[in-house]
Amino acid sequence: MATPRTVALHTLGCKLNYSESSQLGRQLEAKGYGIVPFRANADVYVINTCSVTDFADRKCRKAIRDARRSNPEGLVIVTGCYAQLKPEEIAQIDGVNLVLGAAEKWRMTEYIDELAHSPMTGMVHCGDIADHVEFSGSFSVKDRTRTFLKVQDGCDYKCSFCTIPQARGVSRSMPLDQVMTQISYLENESDVQEIVLTGINLGDYGILPDGTGKLRRQLTFLDLIREIDEKSSIPRFRISSIEPNLCDDEVIEMVAGSRRFMPHFHMPLQSGSPEMLRSMRRRYTRDLYTERVHKIKETMPHACIGVDVIVGYPGETDAHFADTQQYLAGLPIDYLHVFTYSERAGTPATEMAAAVPMHIRRERNSILRALSHDKKMAFYDRHRHSSRTVLCEAKSSDERHWEGYTDNYIRVLLDKAHHQPNELTTVQLCDITPEGLMTSSIAATVS
Repeated sequence: MATPRTVALHTLGCKLNYSESSQLGRQLEAKGYGIVPFRANADVYVINTCSVTDFADRKCRKAIRDARRSNPEGLVIVTGCYAQLKPEEIAQIDGVNLVLGAAEKWRMTEYIDELAHSPMTGMVHCGDIADHVEFSGSFSVKDRTRTFLKVQDGCDYKCSFCTIPQARGVSRSMPLDQVMTQISYLENESDVQEIVLTGINLGDYGILPDGTGKLRRQLTFLDLIREIDEKSSIPRFRISSIEPNLCDDEVIEMVAGSRRFMPHFHMPLQSGSPEMLRSMRRRYTRDLYTERVHKIKETMPHACIGVDVIVGYPGETDAHFADTQQYLAGLPIDYLHVFTYSERAGTPATEMAAAVPMHIRRERNSILRALSHDKKMAFYDRHRHSSRTVLCEAKSSDERHWEGYTDNYIRVLLDKAHHQPNELTTVQLCDITPEGLMTSSIAATVS
């Protein structure tokens, strides 16, 4: 085939995946490739996958079909977590030319050159994740208003439902000086107003090579955010997600007194049942989680707290679920990300008895999603007539409005006649729309 000239990237999953796709795009551009929309007629289609749930796997298969429809002659490359976990399975999907593992994806241009000279299907380059201990940095820029900066990768936890350690390897971090160098680059080379720090287990930041080829803890997450707060000139930083056992009082107090870190915590819970938490092999108790939530709200009453919850985990009875529902209803949290449990091969949870029927899992998901809506609307309602700083994003709700997020993660409508994307502005929050956004009026513009 002719030498490929255009590449289309499609990202599934978390903010960290978006940062890595953006990094891959820049690497490809540096080699002379033009980046085009995924549904365009491209020479190469790159699908960066997630594999948290079975639904994520199905999304990958759909993306492969979409690529083939866009250009039946194009090369299809699949990488990401699903590719690391099940490379041979993906390689057998009709239309897949190449599967790249976690380490191999950073050599993508070399593999594209090989395919261009000798087109084949079902090729796999995927090493043992245990051998992948280097940290590969990435950040997103231009494709979204906020920048996602990856500072940590991998996980040393052994939660019974999770394949992430198998897909991402051991916990490891970007050295602090390199983090600050990347932030400095973003300060000088782009008009970034907000950076979201991302990682697989972000709060575990600080495990670095010790000079002998081994990894050991040399820093903490607190060291990281203190350094950023003191030395960066970018106005807003956000913590993507942090485990409750790692979100200690010092981290909470640091954010509360920060000039740059937003009053927004996304803290996974997974279950409100103590018995389920033990079965899931989580590293905290319900009492500790409760303490963290109350500490945040006592220190920052205006802070937004989001929660991950899994429903339908093996052995979750009606009583366990009712316990979770009652616990969440009484907890001062502000929204939920609800996941329906999905069996993942190679995890201890798949060997457990008492699987929950799928229709019950879905019913429980609906119940908690309704609770999440109520919590979110109550949080929004408490902020009526208050003034908050909003970052205007390029997303347009209609002909008259942009959208944006306040520092404490309230989704706001902004009048296009008075605001521009990537502008930081202070507004007064007014009413809640039927779609679940808040209207606003002008207060003052932040220079």
